[in-house]
Amino acid sequence: MTELDQIREDIVSDPSNAWAADAGYAPVYVASPEARCLVVGQAPGLTAQESGIAWNDASGRRLIEWLGVDETTFRDPAAFALLPMDFYYPGKGSVGDLPPRPDFAPTWHPPLLRQMPHIRLTLVIGDYAQRYYLGTGGSLTERVRAFRDYLPERFPLVHPSPLNFRWQARNPWFVTDVLPELRERVAEALGGDSP
Repeated sequence: MTELDQIREDIVSDPSNAWAADAGYAPVYVASPEARCLVVGQAPGLTAQESGIAWNDASGRRLIEWLGVDETTFRDPAAFALLPMDFYYPGKGSVGDLPPRPDFAPTWHPPLLRQMPHIRLTLVIGDYAQRYYLGTGGSLTERVRAFRDYLPERFPLVHPSPLNFRWQARNPWFVTDVLPELRERVAEALGGDSP
């Protein structure tokens, strides 16, 4: 059993996740020692939870398009690790899904990241992930607009949900300035053998 296998077993057997095991839910994430890009999002939606495949919805299709890769590359664990802020669907809230549990990522991300030494670029998607990985300063829009301040290791992004079409309409610079740079950085992180 590898260390990553052991961590997965520990996640499943953790008492705080017993409700998920009772519901037949497996943790939804992808981790590999070869991964070069890390995608940190919020938490799996119900479609992803039921299929067991991260980003298995309209948001995932849009994210893949933003990254400038094909689905085969995105699903290759040697290319992309996918670690949401919680590995289980949090349930439905009054507006959208409930937030990820605040103690989940601090518990499980560090041991997983220690097993992935080749990560070159971390894509930090949405406010929950950005507050954890980038700090609480500024709004999500300000962080995304100032993406160059976080390079070369991290790249903040708005969530690719189709529901964010109003945000994108208000912020046309995202398509003209951010996405070309994102695709270039992803290509660099995935290419070559040396960091």
